[in-house]
Amino acid sequence: MIVIRPLITLLLVLVTVTVQVGLFTKLSIAGVVPDLALLLVVAAAIVRGPAYGTVLGLFAGLAVDLAPPADGIAGRWALALALAGWLAGQARGGARQPAVATVATVAVSSLAATSVYALSGLVLSEPGIDVASTLEVLPIALLYDVAITPLVVPLAMLVWRWLDPTPVRW
Repeated sequence: MIVIRPLITLLLVLVTVTVQVGLFTKLSIAGVVPDLALLLVVAAAIVRGPAYGTVLGLFAGLAVDLAPPADGIAGRWALALALAGWLAGQARGGARQPAVATVATVAVSSLAATSVYALSGLVLSEPGIDVASTLEVLPIALLYDVAITPLVVPLAMLVWRWLDPTPVRW
């Protein structure tokens, strides 16, 4: 099972990113799509802890950065999702945290990740990113991520528990 876990994790990340940048572009609202990679990272961090969430966030974010149509500076989503994974891991309430706490964790992680992504775009002078568009996108991204949380996060948490059912030490 030692070799199978990383392969399943890699497959989960690749499928998640593919669905996010491929299929979910048709569900965009003001150019914002549901951030499935964020939800996968948050679920992993809740179950496995902040270190696992950070590393998975880094790799999932890099996959989002490099997935076509990759048109920005690589590393911005990697930084944002690594932070989200760390935050979600810090905020976790044990192996079986309440649903309200999970939704709150997703909301905080989504706001932090989207803010870091947008602010890094402002700092790096990415074309098309300004304060007005950032303030327009942040609430939409937050609401979108929270809205699909009940559909994605519980299933992803089950997968992470199945992959490694041993409890994580605090």
